Amino acid sequence: MTTSLSQNTQVILLLTAPLIMGRNEISSDLLTQGEYKRLARFLHDRQRQPADLLAADAQELFVECQHLINTNRINRLLNRGFLLSQAIERWQTRAIWIVSRADAEYPQRYKTCLKDDAPPVLYGCGEIATLDTGGLAVVGSRHVDDELMEYAEGIGQLAAKAGCTIVSGGARGIDQAAMRGALDAKGKVVGVLADSLERTAMTREHRELLMDGYLVLISPYDPSAGFNVGHAMQRNKLLYALADAALVVCSDYEKGGTWGGAVEQLEKLHFVTVYVRSNGETSMGIAALQRKGALPWPNPETPEALTEALTAKTNSREEYPEQLGLSSSVSEPHKQIYEASPGSIVNKGSIVLPPEKSPSSPANDLFDKARELLLRITAAKPKKAKEVADELQVSESQARTWLDRLVEDGVLKKNPSRPVRYQHALPPKPSLFDCIDSKC
Repeated sequence: MTTSLSQNTQVILLLTAPLIMGRNEISSDLLTQGEYKRLARFLHDRQRQPADLLAADAQELFVECQHLINTNRINRLLNRGFLLSQAIERWQTRAIWIVSRADAEYPQRYKTCLKDDAPPVLYGCGEIATLDTGGLAVVGSRHVDDELMEYAEGIGQLAAKAGCTIVSGGARGIDQAAMRGALDAKGKVVGVLADSLERTAMTREHRELLMDGYLVLISPYDPSAGFNVGHAMQRNKLLYALADAALVVCSDYEKGGTWGGAVEQLEKLHFVTVYVRSNGETSMGIAALQRKGALPWPNPETPEALTEALTAKTNSREEYPEQLGLSSSVSEPHKQIYEASPGSIVNKGSIVLPPEKSPSSPANDLFDKARELLLRITAAKPKKAKEVADELQVSESQARTWLDRLVEDGVLKKNPSRPVRYQHALPPKPSLFDCIDSKC
């Protein structure tokens, strides 16, 4: 893309960017993203644009927006022209491009998903058009064992064979493993970085990949910015917004960026279908994400199967009430237990029945679909029937009926102490990786 910056982008940089150059002090006047969002909306409503703040009648515009941003503060920021010219020269010599929301090249996916909350400016290196090609976001913890690293690499390799872009955060651990697997297989990768874009782009191992179009690195933060916990948390939504689906390979429980980003996606943003790893040992974090609505990864073995997983819309919250006649209050992770095979749903008031079956059949079908969820809910620790009922949003008597049935099957057992709790009666089955390692 062109290395020249539009006047709109230059003004946005002057207002929001720290312009880190050597040891210069970062201006305390910088507009926060929230402040810039309000200013941008103000300008848009008046059919004006950021570049108008440098026009001949700019002082009049300053007065109009005085209630949003102090005039003196805007002037101080706009007077950083020399510092901006130095920064631009530095970025261009390192093949780092800059786009703002005012530019046509800005990723459409961010405008669509994030709207006013899209980063005002993006810095990047590599082919910018790749950012709108979709793909699979792969995320996970930093500190993992070799087995999970190999698993993530395998996902990256399969994605490359399917012509699917891997989107990840570039952090050590799962992120880098998935990216490495895709790049080794000559696939495309987008790394959404929370810090150190310039340093990362300048490494020898990345330069050739960037120039050949396999790798794209982007960040909403200054290319020289160091690590910041807040930045790392904020960039999570940027991963999901660029993808068609997301896979959480592993996650801590109720802490860390992987957990926070996945929960935000499941409970608030709903940009894409979120999957979690479904083979191997299940962690508390993975189990909790499934209870929040994440789906088990279907473990595709072919490029075609991977493509199908990416295009599935199986946990779209908007679809269920219309298709199944369910109350919107039913929690997302458990709506699947009410779902019959595609094309066979017939609504009977608030009851969903497959056609041409006896009245007892729906109950059996319902139990079959609830079985996996019941086992998952009781996997981490023993649960009371009421706790299970609350998680499934069914009556306590219905939950107890299902649980007692699993006790009869020998899958669960009742804890004899009061109050009665249900827990797993059998050790977990060996995972695919366990079988491979032990040659079983």
